[in-house]
Amino acid sequence: MSEVQSHYRELLAPVYLWMAGGHETALATGSVDLAGVLGLGGLAVDLGAGFGMHAIPLARAGYEVIALDTSEHLVQQLQELGHGLTLQPAVADLMSFPEYLPPGRKADLIVCMGDTLTHLSEPALVERLAKLVAQNLAPGGQFMATFRDYTALPVDSARFIPVRSDEHLILTCFLEDRGSGVAVHDILHRRTDQGWTLQVSQYTKLKLVPTGVADTFRRSGLVATLDEGPRRMVRLIASP
Repeated sequence: MSEVQSHYRELLAPVYLWMAGGHETALATGSVDLAGVLGLGGLAVDLGAGFGMHAIPLARAGYEVIALDTSEHLVQQLQELGHGLTLQPAVADLMSFPEYLPPGRKADLIVCMGDTLTHLSEPALVERLAKLVAQNLAPGGQFMATFRDYTALPVDSARFIPVRSDEHLILTCFLEDRGSGVAVHDILHRRTDQGWTLQVSQYTKLKLVPTGVADTFRRSGLVATLDEGPRRMVRLIASP
C-alpha cells in the first residue's frame, strides 16, 4: 500500500465527504467545476474520483462515466451516492484507466480534478499519464485537470491551514517543504464521550510546475493550456 493510500485509509477517506461540506454542497461545487463540459455527453473517465464530486455531476448530465479511485471507502460512497446513474466505479490506480475503457472506444472526456495529479509518486508518472491520455482520447475529446502549485509554499504560521471544523471534528493541515515534494500533515481532532482525541497522518505531494506540466502534455501530442482553476488551483486543459 502506498503512502497516499495508507493516509486516505487511516485518516482522510472517512472524513473526506464531511471535509467537502457534505454531499449536496460537494456535488454542487463539482458541477460548477465542470460547467464548460457538462452539456457535451459521451464517455467520461474520472481519475481519482473519490466519492463522486465530479463523476456524479457528469453522469447526471448524460455521460457514461468510468470512475477510478484507490480508496475502497470512497468508491463505496460513490456507489451509494450515484445509485441509478450510468456509472462504473472501480477501486483502481488511475494509471490503469485504459483497461476499463469499453473495447474499441476512446474517452470523450478525461478529468483528474482536485489535487490528484500531485498524488503521483514521481514526475515520470505525469509524463506516462500524459501519453496514456493522448492515446485514449477520442478525436475532439478533452482532458481537464486541476492541481495546486506547491513551488512557492507558505512559510512560518501560514503553513498551518484550517480545513474545516464543527462541534465534533476539527481538521487542520500543516505543510512541510521536502525539496521536490511537500509533506502534507493532516491533524484531526475528534470529540468523543471521553473528550477530544487526536489523529495525525502525513503523505507527500509532488511539487508540479504548471508550465512544466503543460509542456509534458504538449510533448505527448496534445494542445495544452493553463488558466486559473477553482479554489486557488491551476487548471490544465488538453486536447488532441
